[in-house]
Amino acid sequence: MKNKLAKLRYLPNNFEIIEPGDHVICAISNKKIPLENLNYWNVKDQEAYYSYKEVSKKKENQ
Repeated sequence: MKNKLAKLRYLPNNFEIIEPGDHVICAISNKKIPLENLNYWNVKDQEAYYSYKEVSKKKENQ
């Protein structure tokens, strides 16, 4: 599944794979995030973030 976008359901301490893949896209920067490096997401908005920097940008814009 190299270079395939995954579809996930983000949970409070984990995520569930809905459609298999190897990465997701950051909601702020549009950077590709390999699933093994995915550490930041928003359960309410069901969005993934590349790093804490994108999380901060999201909070600033709310």
